[in-house]
Amino acid sequence: MRPAHKEEMKRRARNICLIVAYDGTDYHGFQRQTPPVVAVQNVLEEALSRVFGDAVELAAAGRTDAGVHAAGQVVNFFTDGTIPVERVPRAVNSLLPPDIVVCRAFEADRDFSALHSASEKTYCYRILTGEIPSPFLCRYAWHIRQPLDMAAIKTALTSLLGTHDFSSFRAAGGAPISPVRTMKRAECEREGRELVLTFAADGFLYHMVRNIVGTLADVGRGVLSPEDFEAILEAKDRQRASATAPAAGLCLTRVEYDASWYKPEKD
Repeated sequence: MRPAHKEEMKRRARNICLIVAYDGTDYHGFQRQTPPVVAVQNVLEEALSRVFGDAVELAAAGRTDAGVHAAGQVVNFFTDGTIPVERVPRAVNSLLPPDIVVCRAFEADRDFSALHSASEKTYCYRILTGEIPSPFLCRYAWHIRQPLDMAAIKTALTSLLGTHDFSSFRAAGGAPISPVRTMKRAECEREGRELVLTFAADGFLYHMVRNIVGTLADVGRGVLSPEDFEAILEAKDRQRASATAPAAGLCLTRVEYDASWYKPEKD
């Protein structure tokens, strides 16, 4: 959005924040695309414009890639629409397809930005192990037939904690920003046949989680050791890491803000 246009938007009466969930399988990522390519933002802005009665342009906490899901995506927009905030989810959801849902709506502070005000983001990645795939999980998990060494993966994850240069897990094509991030949580838990990997950080680079998971999968297979994984991180060289994990297993689950009005869960 051009600076002059952004200032025009901000002169509107209200700043609305939404928590949104979506199945990203059938969309070309979150960020708005030129038709006939359809992204989540295209669909959501159209529905919001109808409800609020003016053109809506969203700012989002993150631009999920094609096929990536969200349970806690956060967006905000400025509007002169007068619909009470508590009525927004039901009104907007009545116009949305079933794979996009507005979960909560808030009146945000004037200076709030879903992108720039975020203090922490959490992503989960699911891997389904075992010979037989599942038709119920194929849209939401990466199927790996061979067993994975969970203990080795957990050991490798510890090297991610703290502040590091994550260039080894950064894909080309992202925004030209600093590769230094602080990883606050890096965990692996088993749920039946699934391994659930959880990552929380102050920010993530382009394809960072999927590149980390692709490399961790090779640790689980025994192709790499936990020590190899740590050396890859320290190398700051994308060529040292493994292939990018598929999009389907990734979900943006939560975004944190330092704002008293922002409550991700219901009271």
